[in-house]
Amino acid sequence: MTRILGIDPGSRSTGYGVIDTRADRATLLACGCIRTETENFPHRLKEIYDGVYNVVREHQPDELAIEQVFLHKNADSALKLGQARGAAICGALAAGLPVYEYSAREVKQALVGKGNADKAQVQHMVKVLLSLSGTLQADAGDALGVALCHTHVRYTQRRIAAMSGGVGRR
Repeated sequence: MTRILGIDPGSRSTGYGVIDTRADRATLLACGCIRTETENFPHRLKEIYDGVYNVVREHQPDELAIEQVFLHKNADSALKLGQARGAAICGALAAGLPVYEYSAREVKQALVGKGNADKAQVQHMVKVLLSLSGTLQADAGDALGVALCHTHVRYTQRRIAAMSGGVGRR
């Protein structure tokens, strides 16, 4: 079994999702959002770092999967998102986790089968793959999508390695 922490970074709300995986099956352990309370941006980064670090300490994941920054129309927003992502990565690295990165397109491709899927399709597949009902918080659902993407990539790489006689791991 492998426990994966997925992160959807944001400077105001960073989504997280923790899943347990066995072969090609995943089970939800926890999900939620780390919401920043202050207007001071450096302090928000500290809150993100602390929040991710605390999630790691509480749930003891084996790996972190995080969404890469995509280009925003607003350069300032992209820079802030990149810094929030860095704070989340540092929180995981401080706890000793290996970090794996995926683009939004890769996540959509892994879950829906097409890289240009919309958010509603991704959220639907997260719920189907984890056998969930009800509504997920958007950021938490996106984080679970990143974790599930990582699960699919790991499983596929292991199957390919097994077929070729080697042992593979991303």
